[in-house]
Parts: sequence; C-alpha cells; structure tokens
Amino acid sequence: MGIIKAAIQSATSTLADQWLDIIEPDTMDNTTLMCKGVLMSKNKKRGSNTKGSVDYISDGSIIRVYPNMMMLLVDGGQIIDYTAEEGYYKVDNAAAPSLFNGDFEGALNESFERFRFGGVTPSKQEVFFINLQEIRGIRFGTQQPINYFDNFYNAELFVRAHGSYSIAITDPILFFKNVVPKGVTRLTIDEINEQFLMEFVSGLQSSINQLSAQGERISYLASKTAELSKVMNQNLDEQWKSLRGIEIVSIALASISYTDDSQQLINMRNKGAMFNDPNLRESFMKTSIAQGIADAGNNPNGAANAFFGMNMGANLTGDYLSQASHQNQAQAQQAAQKQQTANTSAAQESSWQCPNCNQENTGKFCSNCGTPKPTPTTNAGMKVRCSKCKSVIEITNAMPKFCPECGQPFLAESLD
Repeated sequence: MGIIKAAIQSATSTLADQWLDIIEPDTMDNTTLMCKGVLMSKNKKRGSNTKGSVDYISDGSIIRVYPNMMMLLVDGGQIIDYTAEEGYYKVDNAAAPSLFNGDFEGALNESFERFRFGGVTPSKQEVFFINLQEIRGIRFGTQQPINYFDNFYNAELFVRAHGSYSIAITDPILFFKNVVPKGVTRLTIDEINEQFLMEFVSGLQSSINQLSAQGERISYLASKTAELSKVMNQNLDEQWKSLRGIEIVSIALASISYTDDSQQLINMRNKGAMFNDPNLRESFMKTSIAQGIADAGNNPNGAANAFFGMNMGANLTGDYLSQASHQNQAQAQQAAQKQQTANTSAAQESSWQCPNCNQENTGKFCSNCGTPKPTPTTNAGMKVRCSKCKSVIEITNAMPKFCPECGQPFLAESLD
C-alpha cells in the first residue's frame, strides 16, 4: 500500500481533463496546523469544482500536495505512506510505501517506522495535510512578574514581558501521532495554544533566569531575542521537539516592564551613580535650594512663614550645606587638576627639541627647519658565550649568575 508520483500526459492538458476527482487539502490558513483532505469533483454541466467528504480512498485516487505541506496517507488510524514533496500522487495499494521525504531527507524514516501500518488489507483510508510553514503571531504575556538578578544593580528585580512567538512543525509524523486528537478533521493553533502557552511562559522564565546567570543586564533583554530563542529551544526540547515535533522559530518581545518596586530601585541606583560626579552634585544642590526658595514664595500661608521655616531648617543643619558645597567644589577642582596634569604629561612625553634650531615640536619633523625627530638610542650590550651550552648571551647590565638558556651557573666565554 502506498502512493506513486503521477505524471501529466501532455504539457497543454489540465489535470481536470485527466482525472475528474482530486483530493486536496481543506481550508489551510496561517493558523491551521492540520486539515483533512477533501474530494474536489468537477461538475461538467457548470464547469466548476465542488468539495465533498471522502472517508474511503479507492485504489487509483489522485492526491494533490501543495508547497510547504506534508501529506499523510492514513489507514485505520495508522500511517501507511507520506510525502513532503509537492505534486500529484496516485494511490496504489499494490505498491510499497514511497516515503517522499522532500527537505526532511531521512529525518522522518525513524518516526515512520515507529508508527507505520502493519500491512493488512485497507479498511478506511484517509488523507491528512500538515502545515509546514512557520506559524507566526502567537501572543504571550506573563501574568506574574519574573524575577531577574541584575549584577549591575546588584539586586533582584521583577519584570513583566509580553510579545509574540512563532513555531514550525519539524516532525509531522510525531506531531500527528502525539498532538492531533483522534477524529479531528482540522486543528488550529488556537485550539491547543492554552497548554502550549503555559509551557512557553514557564520555559521563558527559565531562559530569562539563564541570561541573568550569564551576567546580561536586564535592560538588554529586548535586544537578546536571538539568544532567548536558542535557550528556549534547549529548555523546551524534550517536551516540544522530541515528543511533539515542534520547534520555536523566533521570539519577539514587544515590551519589558518593571514592577513599581523594581522601577523605584532602578531610579534610586541610577540617581546615586549620577551623584558620583561632584559637578552634578553641586548643580543638584543649587537647583534644589533655588526650587525651595521659589516654593516658599508661593506658599499659600504666606512667604514669611515659609522663609521662617527655611531659617529654622538652616539653623538645625548648621553649616552642612556650605560644607557640602565646598567639598563638591574641591573634588571638582581636584578632578580638573588631575586631568590637566595628565594632559600636560602626555604633551611633554610627545614633545621633543630640535637638535639644530632648538625648536619645541610634537610631530615627526621640526616645524622650523624640517629636521627629522631623533630616534632614541639604546646602549648595545656586550655579547658573550655560555661555557656550558655555547649560547650567545647579550649582557646589558650586570653579568648573570645563571645562564638564561640552560640554567647552569654562568661562565662567560669570548666570541673570538
């Protein structure tokens, strides 16, 4: 029992002229994972095709397979043949299974041997089509926040993520046997997405935690979708690929939002990091004082009461604000002096004096007379030979106690 590839007799004739009844896939849109084959019968009077159900496929029936589809020939619930190559196929119960693997090559042979038909007389042959195209736009969202430890902030943060992902059926035989319910003639992603979505979100949390362990900053998650897809496939490999023949193709994170507590912590850490700059601290202090004076002037209870309160606060804090301001200015001056000293040292190291006209220069040639910059001279060492290993050693400073080549007590010999 099997199928053989059918050939059109002439290039000008149409398939409808050769076979009146053709089995084709039923509605196959971008959300359909599997559908049953239907009989397309040509109405000669009206010149149009009509669909009809087919529960038994007789010997010699013609099946049309479109691109990016997998056709399964099923008898009594068991797979007896399949093809992943587009074209027209003729059912031949006397033929052995053809197993047209297409792009799958030999990857499906193992799955077929596990679920193949026993070889008894056909009882109820049916045709099913599996969608091999990428199923896109499957939306997801995390109802509960996902914890993420960020080394940069040295804190446990909590985020919510939502977006969409896409899948592809990589082993249609496994998918048909382990995912498609019995007696179903059409299966869409919406009908099985509830279970898949729960597993996906669980795998997403594990994958995000792995990126956290690798030291990725939480703000970089949105740009790590490729790495996230790879880690997700590894985490879901046993459940999805090995048992169901499905793989995740891509993940698109629409947004990552922090919980209120996490956002407050991030803002506090960023603000603290910003105030490491003494100039920013001084500017913030002056701005705060100016804003306080402006708010005091607009006090509905009267500016006098507001300024009285400000004076009391100033007396309580003593000279703290003045000391802090002096400290900020001193640190800013120290930083500026260090930078100036570094720039001066770098300029002095790169400058040189012309030996002819004593002009100070920084380039390769004198700007006054064109003399090339003198090359630094190095004192050539004395060369001697080791009495043990006969290696030639260059002595630049003191005589070594041991030979650097053989490690024996060094006894020098002349090269002459």
